[in-house]
Amino acid sequence: MNRLAVALADSSVMFRRALRHTMRSKDTLLISMLLPVLIMLLFVYVFGGAIQVDGPYLDYVIPGIILLCTGFGASITATAVATDLRTGAVDRFRTLPMFRQALLAGHAGEGMLRNMVAVALVFAVGVILGFRSGAGLSAWLLALLVIVLFVTAITWIAVALGLLAQNPEAAGGFTYAIMFIPYISSAFVPTATMPSWLRGFAEHQPATPVIDTIRALLTTAGSASSTASAVFWSIGLAVLGYLCATALFAQRAKT
Repeated sequence: MNRLAVALADSSVMFRRALRHTMRSKDTLLISMLLPVLIMLLFVYVFGGAIQVDGPYLDYVIPGIILLCTGFGASITATAVATDLRTGAVDRFRTLPMFRQALLAGHAGEGMLRNMVAVALVFAVGVILGFRSGAGLSAWLLALLVIVLFVTAITWIAVALGLLAQNPEAAGGFTYAIMFIPYISSAFVPTATMPSWLRGFAEHQPATPVIDTIRALLTTAGSASSTASAVFWSIGLAVLGYLCATALFAQRAKT
């Protein structure tokens, strides 16, 4: 218990450090919050009239925008980790008597908080634009659980990518793949409208079951049968991201 308390205390310190760095970079914070909202406005008012879905397009597109939030947030997290490596902060913290993975946990915790704030902002703007959900409390709680699991997964993958990159610029570039995945899913158009060779990938990648689950829970316009798949993908990616991050961190320590 004493070791656990020390690990939590050290991780809390690193979390506050990462949060202060983010709050000081107001331009980066502003972009990460506003860009998903601007993309939502783009799809709803520019492309939405040409896309046929069951029900209002705003209700259809919000779950996909939520996943885009995680992609933008992942870029900031990966860049912050790579910056700590470049500036030597990791080496300095490694000389201190502290929990070894506290720095990684701090970056992951800050990234998760920032992503959840961005998700809340998307929902708030969506309500202003006319989004309405008839879901009950249990459906909202389950949808929130799925969102948190997916945000956790993407955040730890971003931490691993930041450790893998040779510089902050490369770390930001690595996360482009994360931001691109929701576009090849059911986020903005039904997968049935895609060519058969692309539809197979769109229906069997992590973003689609997560989006379909959130959509089904909040708007009753998706497939609730995808819930198990969404949870499985999210937990699997979170474990993979954490294991890769800790392994890369240990490798950096040896070199």
